Amino acid sequence: MTENEIKDLIIASERRALELWNNGNPDGFLELTSEDIVYIDPAFERKLESKKALTEYYNTVRGKIKIDQYEMINPTVQLSTDIAVLTYNYAVQRDGLTFKMNCTEVYQLDISNQWKIIHTHWSFAQPN
Repeated sequence: MTENEIKDLIIASERRALELWNNGNPDGFLELTSEDIVYIDPAFERKLESKKALTEYYNTVRGKIKIDQYEMINPTVQLSTDIAVLTYNYAVQRDGLTFKMNCTEVYQLDISNQWKIIHTHWSFAQPN
């Protein structure tokens, strides 16, 4: 694959996972997640470490999330040999309110030639 094809693949994979997530289904992200994921979210006091820990968290919110509309703003992929860093701004509308977040996903090409998320970092976007 060319560099641009890899970048497009990563952005498309993230969008598919977001589509599922926005309807209460975390399976898209779980499919993309490596076993040794580190997950940082401002809703947590501490980071989550491992796919098992992330799966346990996702199972507590499964079916409870419903996003009316979302936008992945300005996704950018920085690529090296077997690492890709995806960053984007995320705006969602739910119950008449708009929430804005920043996301960084670090993908790694695994031994089966699949891009898997090894690190996720969410943060609240600062108002302009």
